Amino acid sequence: MPESDNLLTDWVVTIIDGLARGGVSDIVICPGSRNTPLSLTAAHHPAVRIWMQYDERSAGFFAFGMARARAAPVALICTSGTAAANFLPAVVEANLSRVPLLVLTADRPREMRDNGAPQTIDQVGIYGSNTRWFSDLPEPTGGLLPYLRSTVARALAIATDLPAGPVHLNCPFREPLVPDRSRIESILAVPSPQPPQIITPRRAAGAHIIERMTAELSAAERGLIICGPHDDPALAESAARLSQALGWPLLADPLSQARRGPHVGALTIGAYDAFLRDKRFTARHIPDLVLRLGAMPTSKSLLSYLTRYPDARQIVMDGGAGWREPTNLASEHIFADEIHLCDRIAGQIRTSNRPPDSWAEVWTSAERDAQAVIAAQLRDRDDISEPGVFAELSRILPAGATLFVANSMPVRDLDTFLLPGPSPLRILGNRGANGIDGLTSTALGLVAGGLGPVVFVTGDLSFYHDSNGLLAAKLHRMDATIILINNDGGGIFSFLPQASETDQFEELFGVPHGLNFAPLAEFYGAHHTHAEDWPAFRTAVGAGITGTGLHIIEVRTNRARNVTDHRSIWYAISK
Repeated sequence: MPESDNLLTDWVVTIIDGLARGGVSDIVICPGSRNTPLSLTAAHHPAVRIWMQYDERSAGFFAFGMARARAAPVALICTSGTAAANFLPAVVEANLSRVPLLVLTADRPREMRDNGAPQTIDQVGIYGSNTRWFSDLPEPTGGLLPYLRSTVARALAIATDLPAGPVHLNCPFREPLVPDRSRIESILAVPSPQPPQIITPRRAAGAHIIERMTAELSAAERGLIICGPHDDPALAESAARLSQALGWPLLADPLSQARRGPHVGALTIGAYDAFLRDKRFTARHIPDLVLRLGAMPTSKSLLSYLTRYPDARQIVMDGGAGWREPTNLASEHIFADEIHLCDRIAGQIRTSNRPPDSWAEVWTSAERDAQAVIAAQLRDRDDISEPGVFAELSRILPAGATLFVANSMPVRDLDTFLLPGPSPLRILGNRGANGIDGLTSTALGLVAGGLGPVVFVTGDLSFYHDSNGLLAAKLHRMDATIILINNDGGGIFSFLPQASETDQFEELFGVPHGLNFAPLAEFYGAHHTHAEDWPAFRTAVGAGITGTGLHIIEVRTNRARNVTDHRSIWYAISK
């Protein structure tokens, strides 16, 4: 065996074993030649499960979904060239959503770069500022294994430190590309050098911050807690405890994990997106202090409410030490473990310091009235409507289910129509970049990550955009339910100012496609149901949750009627 072959084998074993020792149990691999050393070594490692994905863009989101479900890093491997470029959308989403990904792109050696060699592009820093860290590794080189071991450990530490995110290792290899299988097995059979241990503890607020915050929050008379998108249910529980201790309303974005679960109480507000559209309400009820947790909420009416009162003190707590404050109105940012901070403050609040109940009653009364109006409006519709989808799911999804929701209209309808309640649901969406790409793959990544049963609600354009992602369900025999809301185009644009451009609207924004999705479902071996009424919808969702394989439930709606449905509900709430 030539020494160069031994060196290649030792090099890639160091990389893959370093990932496994650092907590990576899943590696998503796209087929290719230049990544052969990494792929074969991963396939032979006993502590790693490999997931083959044939389309790099879908693969990136699949790995992202799995990492999100596990709250642990997942590795992603591809060959050289444009394969690496196709990971970019998922890397962007992982960066903004704070999800740990280890992206390993195979590359040509340096002598083959920038000289017209086939399947060679500039991969150095290809993801730009969208990664937490990047390293262009050397070609396998004698004497550098300790460096390589430390680099892999460093990459994992950076990817999982707060705020978590993607790290890119570019891995150039010279031919021959096939490592020695027997050498892989022999290396892995004996203890290898321990990689460096890198400890990154969470940042806890000091006693002086806790005391000052307790005093300031206790003194406020019109306080609000706003819990935006966040994946950790523990933050939702802490926010609810603080809300109860202060007597403040908790405005719970559905992606915050605060809207559904045993922590939900009378102070949990879910219909704010609807009743904050009422200018009379927002003019009369002005906060003096707003405490924000998690990312910026989905609701535009809530954002408008906050920007209307720039003098209200806003405090942003963010344990990830990242900047998530698009209003530019925050008076203070506290970069510390927000769960610890909320719990400590709640434990020190004295009930005698609580503000008058009239402030909380204003919000809980508005919540009750809005929910009653929404329920009455939906009862008047016999046929399936888009607002009704999430109201139905509020009632029929089993405790412990995961609801993953696409962007554009689905996430906005989720915000308005998903009822708060004590039955726990894990509710997720890709609100980092708010894009429509990779959503099906993310949903199936959640399944692979162990969340379940997973129900994914998507629009027709999002579904079309990631149709390649359906292959994962077939390849890996996954059980999942997809609710496809098909309004033949971009439904959200009907609510935007572009709708006034009547002569060009359909061509540029409505974009009707006329696609029949039933053959697509058959192509991937999925069960397809066209639910024409609510009994059929409930039956199909139940069959998907309790059954096996991929179930696609198509709901066909009308874009123009959908606008009327929403506006009639908003009008009725504001009457």
